[in-house]
This record gives sequence, C-alpha cells and structure tokens, in this order.
Amino acid sequence: MRELEYPFDGEELLKKSKKMKRALLEERTDFLEKRIAVLGGSTTHDIIRILELFLLEQGIRPVFYESEYAQYWQDVMFDNPALLEFAPDLIFIHTSNRNVTGYPSLSDSEERVEELLAKQYEHFRMMWEKIAETYHCPVIQNNFEYPFYRLLGNQEAVCRQGRIHFLNGLNEKFYQYARAHENFYIHDINYLSASYGLEKWADPLYWHMYKYACSMQAIPAFAHSLSKVVKAIFGKNKKALVLDLDNTLWGGVVGDDGPENLEIGQETPMGQVYAEFQGYVKAQKEIGVMLAVNSKNEYDNAIAGLNHPEGTIRPEDFVAIKANWEPKSSNMDAIAKELNILPDSLVFVDDNPAEREIVRAQSPGVTAPEIGAPEQYIRVLDRSGFFEVTNLSEDDRKRSDMYRANQERSRQQERFADYHEYLLSLEMEGTIRPFEAVYMARIAQLTNKSNQFNLTTRRYTQSDIEGFAAHQGYITRYGKLTDKFGDNGVVSVVIGRVGKMEDVAVYRQGERPDSGTDGDVLHLELWLMSCRVLKRDMEYAMMDSMVKACMERGIGTIIGYYYPTAKNAMVKEFYREMGFEKQEETDNSVTIWRFPIPADYKEKNTVIRVAEERMEKNL
Repeated sequence: MRELEYPFDGEELLKKSKKMKRALLEERTDFLEKRIAVLGGSTTHDIIRILELFLLEQGIRPVFYESEYAQYWQDVMFDNPALLEFAPDLIFIHTSNRNVTGYPSLSDSEERVEELLAKQYEHFRMMWEKIAETYHCPVIQNNFEYPFYRLLGNQEAVCRQGRIHFLNGLNEKFYQYARAHENFYIHDINYLSASYGLEKWADPLYWHMYKYACSMQAIPAFAHSLSKVVKAIFGKNKKALVLDLDNTLWGGVVGDDGPENLEIGQETPMGQVYAEFQGYVKAQKEIGVMLAVNSKNEYDNAIAGLNHPEGTIRPEDFVAIKANWEPKSSNMDAIAKELNILPDSLVFVDDNPAEREIVRAQSPGVTAPEIGAPEQYIRVLDRSGFFEVTNLSEDDRKRSDMYRANQERSRQQERFADYHEYLLSLEMEGTIRPFEAVYMARIAQLTNKSNQFNLTTRRYTQSDIEGFAAHQGYITRYGKLTDKFGDNGVVSVVIGRVGKMEDVAVYRQGERPDSGTDGDVLHLELWLMSCRVLKRDMEYAMMDSMVKACMERGIGTIIGYYYPTAKNAMVKEFYREMGFEKQEETDNSVTIWRFPIPADYKEKNTVIRVAEERMEKNL
C-alpha cells in the first residue's frame, strides 16, 4: 500500500487507519501471525493502532496484548495471568524519560548520582531477566529520548547532575546489555525524536492530557520505526538493492555524455551528492545487502561509468549487472532468478517515475520507492528501513562474496558434461552438527528468511531454537558447506520431534503436539535450505545425518510434512526424492510422507565430505 511507504502522511494514517486496515486484510491471505505484547509506561493504544498497519503491510498479522497504563513492570514481575496465557512471540517495552523515577538533584554528589543510575538500570534489568526466564521471546526496549527542557542549559550534558547526562548514562547501560544479549533489541527513540524534532515530539500537552510519551502527530513516525525492528526480527527484511545508473548513481547519461563528463566527485555540489550516495550504497554490502544493476544502457558504457575515477562503487561490487535494452521488469525477474530469491526481496532505485511504475506493475512484489531528488535518495532509503539490522552475522557480511562464488560455480558447471563429476570437482566439505550456541542466531535468521526451500515454513525466534537444542525430545541439525570457491556458511536446518505415530493427526492440522522425550517416530517440524546451494547434494547429507541420529535412538520411522505456501512449490515433491512414500494429501494440499528406516540404510550423499560431531544434550 503506497500510503504506508516512506515518506508517508502521518495525519492521513491517523484519520484513515480503520479503512486502511480493512484494505490490507483484503489484499492478501498469507500473513505471518505473531503475538506481540506491548507493555507501556504511557498510553499505547494509538501506537498499537498504527503499528498494526505497518506490520500488515510487511505481511505480519499481529495479535496484541496491551498492558494497563504504566503497568509494564508489574505485568512482568508479578506474573500477570493474562500475559502468561497470551504467551507472546515478542515483547515491546514502551517506556520514555517520563518513566525515570530517580533523577539526580543538583546537590547530589557524584557517588549519589552513580547510585541513582545503578538503581534505575536495575529496575529494568530485573524485568528483562524475568522476561528471559519466563517468556523466552525477543524483547524490544525503547532507549530514552532527551527531555524538552534543560535546567542547566548547554551544561546539561556535561554536569553529572544534569538530566541529559543521566539519560546518556542510562542509555549506555541499555546498549551494553543489548550487546551482551542476542534476543534483546533497542528501539532508538532518542535518534527518532531528534530526527522528528524534539519540540514537536515532546509537546507536554499530550502527556498531561492523555499520558502520551510523544505527541499524537509523532505516533506514525514512532510506529513506523518500531515496525522496522519487528519485521527484521521476523525475517521480513529485503535482500538486494537494484539500481539504475544514469541520474541515479551519477549525474548525466553515460551513453550520450561519455563517462568523462558524468557529474560525480568533489568538483560540483551535485557531483558531491552522487558521490555521497555511491558511498552509502557501497556500505550496504557491509550489512549483507546484495547490489545489482538494472539499466537501459550498452553494457560497455555501464561498465565505463562504474569505473569512473571519482566514483566509489565498482563493477565488482555488484552480484548482477543487467545493462541492456530489455524492459526493466524483465531484468528484475532475471535478477531474482539469478540470485535464487523472490522478487519481493528486491528494492529497485530509479530516478525515472515511469520506470518505477512499470516495474511495480510488471514485477509484483518488487519495492520501488519514491526516492525524490538526488539529495533525498539516502534519506528515503535509510528511513524506509528495508535492510534494518538486528543481528549482523558473518554470513551477512560475506553474502555478496558467497553469491559471486556461486557464479563461479555455475561457470565451472558449464565445462562438465557429467553433473556428478562437476560436484566432485567442487571439493565440497560439510559440517553437520546439533544446534550449538555459536550458530543459534544464524539458525533463527534462516528459519525466518527461507521461503522457497522450506517444507513447513515455520518461523522461530532464537529463544525457540535454544529451547529445541536443550530439549531431549528433539533432534536438531544445522549444516555448513564449503568448497574450493569459498565458504557458504550455515545453509541448512532440520528440526525433528520424537513422538508417536498418532501425533500425525495433530500435525495434519498444522499444529504441534506437546513435546515429549519418548517414541519411535521422528516428526520433521522443519527442513529448510538456502537456495544458493541447490542441487549440491547437501539435502542428502542432512538426510544421512538425521537417519544416523534416529538409528542411535532406536527410532524406526521418519514422518515428513509439506505445508504449501505461495512460495515453496519447488519442494512439493522433495520427500519423494529423499525416498519417502506419500501417505496422504489433505483437502488443503498438506502432504504427509513416511520413511521407514531400513537396517541396511545406505548413505545418499556421495560427493560431500562430512564432519559430524555428537553432542550430549541433542543427538
């Protein structure tokens, strides 16, 4: 819905939220449903109302629990039965500087200030620890925005007794906690309030009249910012930035003006604008964003422009370059196919509004933001939050290199007539192990990002993953794959629950039985794999590992489930390829598959050298 794209009209969102909600619910049916508890230190109803719009737009259908006014701490610490029963997938704690209860006075000593700071921090830390122990779900916590007045003027941030100095110290303690706890995320309202304008943000009338921590007009900006963190946690980030060239990455038309006459660099103000934008784009690679080109141009001209001596970005920074005279919508589809991702993972940046509209119409799912004038490009992309960072893994940082290595593999494949010989030539080595701490974040990330090769498309938080790893009733495996072209990182995840054959009736309905530890059947609740290692036999190696674990535990049968979605049709017959027999197909096209483990099971993988390690808690 275009009305929800940045820059949006906050007043319109506040006025038309009910109508927009109805429209969003009618647009699609494949929502990811999540239970979100909003624990407020101030009034939260309108935040929830607008947050819901942004989440629906991202494909997340939220179910909300809302605490009573200012009961955020009590609901957690005193085990509110309603919150316990709600069993949230995520908890958002909406506090602000209005909830700080122990500011220093000007007469306080430095020691007293430190005592007050420690006490205020402890109030929150105790709550976060209780959430971790009781709810095992991600937490989003506001930091503190600055107050709307400064008693000490410009010394407010310098003097230890100043409120700004105190809030800075409290924020730093929050950040330290966030760095040490992977399921804990900061919602940066300190930056947000500064960006919005602190005087407008902190209009005291709204606090005294309605107990709003920010003005009503600021709520859409607040909800939009919060939604970016939520959708990133649940795997709804975009994956690739696709860029036009002429008047997008540089000023001018390279085919007409020649590369030497392009406007980029420090010689002119507009040249500086384009140079800054190129630097911003190139920095996206460091957070795992893949870059591609989609330009109506001769290929050689495009390369000459990208090699401009004043430019920052180079041809090798892109995983795909489509510079031709084909429709840009066709190029978008080709880029998605080449990268093995869906079109809805692409963000298209083009200065031409007609091209943006054509791509929107002809390549459903692709996002083509209204980027404005060149000096606004960075602001629009940055505020849109397409690539919001929550956990920055090593795999994220190396993603472009991984895809480029895949292109090298494809070129090598063309030199082989025999596919098996080609796989052997890759010199692949796999590591397959039960879930372990160092990869928990990456495993959770994969469960939320993988859509095409995902048989059940269940989504899990890191807390869920940690729970499966520690539970004797589950068999878990993650798989890493390297070859002579590079390290692909963690590329496959399998989760199986030990149970009885009668549990099939529960899984048939898309539900999960209560977890036990005994049984002679393994029910596969999740099997996914990154599409960048398709047809590399990693699936066979994972199957071999799961069978081995079952045999060690006396489990004789594996049951697989396929839950169809709009995106995972490619794995509809996957279990048949693994040797399973189809047992039934329900009215809603859910298929159930059975694999009796033979005593003389022969390993299916013949091309990957696999190192396995047995761990005590989870075979």
